[in-house]
Amino acid sequence: MFIAMNRFKVKNGSEAEFERVWRERDSYLHTVPGFVAFNLLKGPQKEDYTLYASHTHWASKADFEGWTKSEAFRAAHKDAGTNKVNYIGPPEFEGFESVLSLDTTTKAA
Repeated sequence: MFIAMNRFKVKNGSEAEFERVWRERDSYLHTVPGFVAFNLLKGPQKEDYTLYASHTHWASKADFEGWTKSEAFRAAHKDAGTNKVNYIGPPEFEGFESVLSLDTTTKAA
């Protein structure tokens, strides 16, 4: 499993618009091989921004990389620079390969 995260520093006062953009856009993720799940996470509020993270689970790193090179990726990001959200800096990408995974279907050893 591969987890891809982008951290966003959203200027205070732009949170509702940021969440609206994510809620209303078509991500096309459901059409991409290897896509498992997506979460938009809201983190702590700082003095001048609120931290958010987009968090996607993929069957493999290769599936994630395929997504970034796909027509679906381009379509999902075509309006990225036109919204009214105020950011502090660009998104910060972090990618993680899973070395241990537990869930409700995992039996205790």
